[in-house]
Amino acid sequence: MPTPSPKKPRTHLRVSDLRGFARLATRATESVTGIVEGVHQSVWSTLGFPGGRQPGRTGGLTGAVYAGIRGITQLVGRGTDLGLARLENLVDFDDESEIESPQREAVLAALNGVMGDRLLADNNPFATRMTLRFRGEALNWDAPPSMPEATGRILVLVHGLCRNDLQWRTHNETGVVDHGDAVAEALASTPVSVRYNSGLHTSENGRELAAQLEQLVTHWPVPLEEMSVLAHSMGGLVIRSAIQIGRLQKLRWPDHLRNIVFLGTPHHGAPLEKAGNWVDVVLGSTPYTAPFAALGELRSAGITDLRFGNLLDEDWQGRDRFDHAPDTRRVVPLPEGVACYTVAATTASKRGFIADRLIGDGLVPVASALGEHDDQGRDLGFPTSSRCIQYRMNHLGLLSSPEVTRQILQWLQPSTA
Repeated sequence: MPTPSPKKPRTHLRVSDLRGFARLATRATESVTGIVEGVHQSVWSTLGFPGGRQPGRTGGLTGAVYAGIRGITQLVGRGTDLGLARLENLVDFDDESEIESPQREAVLAALNGVMGDRLLADNNPFATRMTLRFRGEALNWDAPPSMPEATGRILVLVHGLCRNDLQWRTHNETGVVDHGDAVAEALASTPVSVRYNSGLHTSENGRELAAQLEQLVTHWPVPLEEMSVLAHSMGGLVIRSAIQIGRLQKLRWPDHLRNIVFLGTPHHGAPLEKAGNWVDVVLGSTPYTAPFAALGELRSAGITDLRFGNLLDEDWQGRDRFDHAPDTRRVVPLPEGVACYTVAATTASKRGFIADRLIGDGLVPVASALGEHDDQGRDLGFPTSSRCIQYRMNHLGLLSSPEVTRQILQWLQPSTA
């Protein structure tokens, strides 16, 4: 009897990654050149020397030198990309999905969260495209997978900023914790996870998720009875955006939605992004530090959407997302006809003004996670029975807590009374 060939070992790198690294290097060189030239011109301006045709650019021979550096960088970058593309075509991988490693996917998820919008604009191979996934594999409706275990109930899992679908499975001191598997088993539901580029605007991800969930309803192998959603952090904003868009477009899937559980979702923003915005303002306040403001502006559209919790295109279109401006979001209430629950965490041992508004779980304040707002028109009004606070717990601890699993099940399991 022949011995089966060993499964291809997983690795952290692919040939296509070389193109990704090369494009990142090109972008970094251009950015650093721009900062150096900006500082150079700031110094020259104080001495009365004119600048170039564009703000922050030098003129004369100096400007020509910097322009030459940028031109050579772009030329080398294009040549390197072309050469690596040819090399990539010469190397044959039978199934690239077999060589993905969790460590590699975690790094890519973090990279996309920080600068995913730039990766997409540069057509960088590192840019993540949104996919719905079942048992770790992307669902392809042109070649539907065999899903004999599919049920009429679906549990959709939406991860947060700088995360991916694999990271729902976590560990604590007692062993493995996976809210998705535990809830899906208890509710006789089929888990479907979302992988997306968390560096894009929330509304862009919301629109794409709305479209993909419509495809899910269309191609699901058995009649769909109901859908529930479990969302962590930014994922809660993405699903709220998707629902708003889905209902405006009169899609079918929102009619199947019955429950949403939010874990540490910044419904009204996160203070770290607000602090980052103040850094932008401070750096831009003097001609000598203004060029360095470009470093702060490397952070993604997804991150700047977290300043107030943007959900819709109109919350950001036509505005400079790095400006220090008030909260002008359109008010979007929780979806009608859907049971919504929220879990907040705080590293403190009890509630208090500082713990609620500043400390929270280290990233999201308690008040924001609970949907509370000083403006009653923006308060989401979660019922008391649909809110839970976990003490002495941080943002990622929400994913590895058996207590959180039990709370979710308590909310979602049908009453046996």
